[in-house]
Amino acid sequence: MAWTRFGKKKDMPGGLWIKCEACGSMLFRKEFESKHRVCGSCGYHFTLPARERIELTADPGTFDELFLKLEAEDKLHFVDRVPYAKKLKATQKKTGEKDACVTGTCEIKGHPVVLAVMNFAFMGGSMGAVVGEKVALAVETGIERDLPVILISCSGGARMHEGPISLMQMAKTCAALSKLNDRGGFSISLMTHPTTGGVTASFASVCDVLLAEPGALIGFAGPRVIATTIKKELPKGFQRSEFLLERGQIDRIVTRDRMRDELARLVAYARGLDPVAAYGPWEPKPPAPEAPPKRARGVIKRKAAAEE
Repeated sequence: MAWTRFGKKKDMPGGLWIKCEACGSMLFRKEFESKHRVCGSCGYHFTLPARERIELTADPGTFDELFLKLEAEDKLHFVDRVPYAKKLKATQKKTGEKDACVTGTCEIKGHPVVLAVMNFAFMGGSMGAVVGEKVALAVETGIERDLPVILISCSGGARMHEGPISLMQMAKTCAALSKLNDRGGFSISLMTHPTTGGVTASFASVCDVLLAEPGALIGFAGPRVIATTIKKELPKGFQRSEFLLERGQIDRIVTRDRMRDELARLVAYARGLDPVAAYGPWEPKPPAPEAPPKRARGVIKRKAAAEE
């Protein structure tokens, strides 16, 4: 049996290292997590869970989650190898989330926004009725409160377990963003790895500004399906964010460590504030001092009477 500094090999703690999906380098997990799941060797951006994305994006303590009670239903009684209703319950228990989208209001370097973040851990971030409803409600909240809307995508596309109901969400989310645009609102779409299918073909591609992380797979059908269909070899880097930037399909590629600054800069610009200031150091506002408790009128009158 092999020996290590931990003793026998079977006694070595598991999960200390992770292999980069792009370059194959072995990454020390603690360092990997401290870099927000970005490979220190090649810069590959791993998929980031929704809650970690919110923590990285929003100012500490400012995220106020909305629409918590929305939960998917198996209206079509869809049965695969595992019935959809059973799969939903298992995924909810595993992830601790009701569905594949987390929405709320927050501040980014002091700028208030509405934020909707998709969670790939929940059935591949697929868009069903709840995801479509949450995105649409997030946009409507932006209209009602006159706030910029930021949509962060990480999805395999429409949720086929909900059939045509899932496809209807494409039109619903686009209609909500069109209404925001008509009212003079501002929206940002951040596409992360992967953003595909009906999400790419709807709200992720129709915001005012389209951002992407480096190396993100962005497209409708996957490259393997396209190559098989057209029976041709695809260009190098096909459907990656760099490929799309060269062809004008996205506006900018931003690394994860600079994303918060870039979002704050764009939001500041949209609000008519100084966008350059967003790149400067930022300190959270100190909590307002608590007002001294008010004394009851009866106490004051009794005290005055006693003095007389």
